[in-house]
Amino acid sequence: MKTKAVVGLLLAAMALYLVLLGQRGVVLLAADGWVNKALGVGVLLLPVVVVWAVGRELAFGVRTEAMARELAAADRLPPDDLPRNEAGRIDRSAADAAFQRYRAEAEAAPDDYGSWFRLACAYDVAGDRKRARAAMRRAAALHRAP
Repeated sequence: MKTKAVVGLLLAAMALYLVLLGQRGVVLLAADGWVNKALGVGVLLLPVVVVWAVGRELAFGVRTEAMARELAAADRLPPDDLPRNEAGRIDRSAADAAFQRYRAEAEAAPDDYGSWFRLACAYDVAGDRKRARAAMRRAAALHRAP
């Protein structure tokens, strides 16, 4: 619940910023000169791009949360049982071993969103955020597929 409150607060701050930015764009459009008008168009397009990007990320988070709830209800989430050091970081060799297991699982069941979800978690634990997001997007695509 705390995360949702922080996201809501950040969205409210972003909305205020975008309104203020939009006002600046309108002022620039009303000013004389083609440079001011071009800057005004650019400033007005920026909020559109920001809203699209934030909306896309929020939708990704909602889909990920829905998948996690479904997998948790089916007792199919990966366990959080990897050994940690004194600082709380997961042991790298244990993470690599778990990654190999989840990668083999995803290769064996390429149409199962749960296996891709667990592979995404393994990538995340291994520190490969780019591949973790790609695997989670694959899981989301399979989750939506009929």
